[in-house]
Amino acid sequence: MPKLRILSAAFALILSVSALSGAAVKTEIVAYKQDTTTLEGLLVYDGAAKGKQPGIVLGPDWMGVSDLAKQYAEKVAKLGYVVLVADIYGKNVRPKDMKEAGAASDIYKKDRALMQARVRAAYDQLRKSARVDTSRLAAMGYCFGGGVALELARSGAPLKGTITFHGNLDTPHPEQAKNIKGEVLVNHGADDPFVTPDQVKAFTDEMRAGGVDWRLIKYGGAVHGFTNPNAGTDNSKGMAYNAKADKRSWQAMVDFYQEIFSGSGSR
Repeated sequence: MPKLRILSAAFALILSVSALSGAAVKTEIVAYKQDTTTLEGLLVYDGAAKGKQPGIVLGPDWMGVSDLAKQYAEKVAKLGYVVLVADIYGKNVRPKDMKEAGAASDIYKKDRALMQARVRAAYDQLRKSARVDTSRLAAMGYCFGGGVALELARSGAPLKGTITFHGNLDTPHPEQAKNIKGEVLVNHGADDPFVTPDQVKAFTDEMRAGGVDWRLIKYGGAVHGFTNPNAGTDNSKGMAYNAKADKRSWQAMVDFYQEIFSGSGSR
């Protein structure tokens, strides 16, 4: 009997690996508009998948639509989701360094209505894809993009859930939390110097006041950008990769999506 269980487990593992290796991830450049501004995002999906799949708007970090954002989207698409990497800045606005990224992202941090309009345009574009099950939609984001994902939720978009990884949590309009329709998962570096304990407290107060179904996971020893393999490993710089936090937060995301898209969520 133990041998049978071992063989069954091994067979299941082979099937799982085969399914992943069989994923034919495709990337399409998608042009769309917010008012008169032309935006250019990336639609990423498994071309071999049959039927409609849940759709996810992915907010990239402050570097915008980049190779790293594409890599994140490809990993998520392999799980069986259609991902649209949202273009917040506009077509051809691609920061070359952190100075340019800071200047570009500040525009939207100071104008949350514009940020919401830009990410809502991505959400509307994702809904147009014939591959997407529009009854199962979510948002996720990294760093600046985490804040973007939260702004989509605060705008009242009918999302099943929202996930942030070392994301910006602040808002000048905490009362908008009452508009959030789905669950919220925040993956936060416990030692993040940029998203401070005061900001975390303000966020938790916002979620409670808004009656949101939320969860916040703090990863010990992790700082800002803990999922970014290009961030180095020196925590003293305030931004660094952390392999354990990356792996654990990824699994938290996998479990969260399985919960909200299976219909077992609470809202």
